[in-house]
Amino acid sequence: MEAFLHQLVSGLAAGGIYASLALALVMIYQSTHHINFAQGEMAMFSTYLAWTLLQAGLPYWVAFAATLGISCAAGMLIERVLIRPVEKAPVLTVVITFIALLVIFNSVAGWVFTHTVKVFPSPFGAGLLPRNPFMSPHEFGSIVVTLAVLVLLYAFFRFTPLGLAMRAAALNPVSARLSGIRVGRMLALGWGLAAAIGAVAGMMVAPVVYLDPNMMAGILLYAFAAALLGGIDNPLGAVVGGFVVGVVENLMGAYVIGTELKLTVALVLILGVLLFKPAGLFGRAVVTRV
Repeated sequence: MEAFLHQLVSGLAAGGIYASLALALVMIYQSTHHINFAQGEMAMFSTYLAWTLLQAGLPYWVAFAATLGISCAAGMLIERVLIRPVEKAPVLTVVITFIALLVIFNSVAGWVFTHTVKVFPSPFGAGLLPRNPFMSPHEFGSIVVTLAVLVLLYAFFRFTPLGLAMRAAALNPVSARLSGIRVGRMLALGWGLAAAIGAVAGMMVAPVVYLDPNMMAGILLYAFAAALLGGIDNPLGAVVGGFVVGVVENLMGAYVIGTELKLTVALVLILGVLLFKPAGLFGRAVVTRV
């Protein structure tokens, strides 16, 4: 029973990270109606920036906050310089742009920081949690940080004028423009927030998987499965999907298929959702008149 509870709690901790990255994917999808295949690599590069700041002697939480700010600014710059010029281009052009971003971030990270695996510190010490067999301090801390980010994001979109303007710009750009909302600015800010959320996921997972240019490849696949499972156009669904995927993946890996095949859980979930419920658990079915 203790082993089962440990796997369950570990799945929730991993699910929180998947939920963060899935939420970033959903935010980009709502504004562009495309999947940002480079979201994981952007998070990885942000984590390297945090590691660099830590090596320079900054306290962890100062480096954490600085990384979020830099990531947000970089996300807005990417939207303005690379994404906006192709927003009305054919779908294949946009997909190729996202794939090019993935390759660029991965290659630049390997060139600048090398492919040597690095240790990324956890800010959560042993004193954070009483000693127990179910949860490590980092697992507990990552759950708390993830939930805090999700609550703050919900409050931002639900209760602030800027958050409401961003929602309006993503859901109906034409009506938002008629209401006086600067849609282009709102979409750029959405990219910035997605990049910052991805950075949180990267910094929370790096102490577990270690830091290297390919560390987010599997995480992005789990996050994509979570976003599809919850509904690619539903932020709350993406969060729920993240926790579900984390728990299912952990339990299946521990008791059914083994750790070597855990990644297939994400692939099976992606295929199953696309075949039987493309809108996801909480998404809206889109009806197109022809």
